[in-house]
Amino acid sequence: MRSIESNKAKIANRVIEVFDFFDENHTEATVMDIVRRYGRPQSSTSELLSSLVNLGLLYKDPQSRSYSPTPRAALLGSTTQPEIVRNGQLVTMIDRLVTQTGLGVAVFGMVGLNAQIFSWHGGTSAIGTGRSQGFGSGLLERMSDSAAGQLLLSTIDQPRRDGTIRRLNAEATDDRKFAFGEMSARIDAIRDAGQATGPLGFGTICDTCAVLLPGQPKNRAIALGFVYEPSARIDAQALGNLLVDVVSRCGLQPEFSAPVVAISSAA
Repeated sequence: MRSIESNKAKIANRVIEVFDFFDENHTEATVMDIVRRYGRPQSSTSELLSSLVNLGLLYKDPQSRSYSPTPRAALLGSTTQPEIVRNGQLVTMIDRLVTQTGLGVAVFGMVGLNAQIFSWHGGTSAIGTGRSQGFGSGLLERMSDSAAGQLLLSTIDQPRRDGTIRRLNAEATDDRKFAFGEMSARIDAIRDAGQATGPLGFGTICDTCAVLLPGQPKNRAIALGFVYEPSARIDAQALGNLLVDVVSRCGLQPEFSAPVVAISSAA
């Protein structure tokens, strides 16, 4: 029974890996692209991609033999998402921030005790990482080890937040343990500021400047942050101000509006 459950979990992980592969720099993928990125067997990867084609989640180009996501893949679960995600405003905001600054932008969320990169949009410079699979969507980092994670941690109500901090410390390796009082004070300061700046984590030397997206459901906080390598040319305060300004206007300036037309009038 455990073996069957383990195999099901592996299949689920590999499905998600396929979709994590696609981004603005990888709009198509061959079987070997997936094999090389994630170190998977070629035969099972080919079978998995064929199954996703049959499910209507991937297109397959018969000439190049490459795959790309279908609209069905993009729309799965979209109707249940917060409005900023459902109406595409978040993606538009990210695209504008990347274009305006040239920096990479990440969307962060909470998964258990971890911060996860929900979505990654690269800037003009590649992000170096010690991870074999590179830097991108889906990566996990303990919340206490990332500035973005600490920002997400600050949204948890007391006394559960203190309990979470204690558990993170108890489960940390010796080189990542921290003083509870210092971490608790830092989280309080981040909560008051509504933003966080500091080490990104996720196997990189990068920093991040992140703010919370407004109007998110309780215990489902989402953060938006710039990702950049430390440099004297980076003004973290200016980046924070830009994020706050952009995020504060969420939902207030729709791309277009149209009058509501009654069914009888439309007919």
